[in-house]
Amino acid sequence: MATSTPKPRARNVADLKASILNPSLTSTYETSFVFPGAVAGWMNRQSGVGNGIDFDTLNRVQIACREAALPDTNLATHEQFNDFTGVTERHAYRRQYSSTSSFAFYVDTNYDSILLFENWIRFIVNEDASNRDLSNRNYTYRVNFPNEYKSEIFIRKFEKDYAGKDLEYKFLNAYPVSINTMPLSYDASQVLVCTVNFNFSRYTVNVKETDKFRT
Repeated sequence: MATSTPKPRARNVADLKASILNPSLTSTYETSFVFPGAVAGWMNRQSGVGNGIDFDTLNRVQIACREAALPDTNLATHEQFNDFTGVTERHAYRRQYSSTSSFAFYVDTNYDSILLFENWIRFIVNEDASNRDLSNRNYTYRVNFPNEYKSEIFIRKFEKDYAGKDLEYKFLNAYPVSINTMPLSYDASQVLVCTVNFNFSRYTVNVKETDKFRT
């Protein structure tokens, strides 16, 4: 059955304000990192290096997240030939997810943003504080089990008036796989930024009502 072509219709200023003139801004978001219990316990036992982890430390680091990215996804397709003369069709057969996502953090003078994720990586490879000397001929390490170091990451996208709905992206089975280089220089001083790259299996998107305490 043929469908009719939609006809143009008159639009007023209110229509423009509700769409074009009411954009979502990139600077209104918050992140949340769930440190696995085994990782947090290991850090607080001073098996890690430097600072442990508590609510205040984690909250400061999450607020210091300078840059994050909403994840991307795509559909894997296969080509179908010759069903129609001269036409190549493409049909979806699988949804695919990116394997990594990056988060950039401002670094304070306690170096919490660096130490938290350095220690998470140290835990993954089971690197004990007493066994770091590479000159030790007995130096060994054994990677921990994935269910001990994988966790969840959240990005919540909201608007500057805290009204309406929020988008909550949840990364599943996430863990840090690398920390980017952080150049130091005698040139004009800049804020030190630590960029951490995470592996994850997939993500989910949920719509949340804006918290009442924000209004």
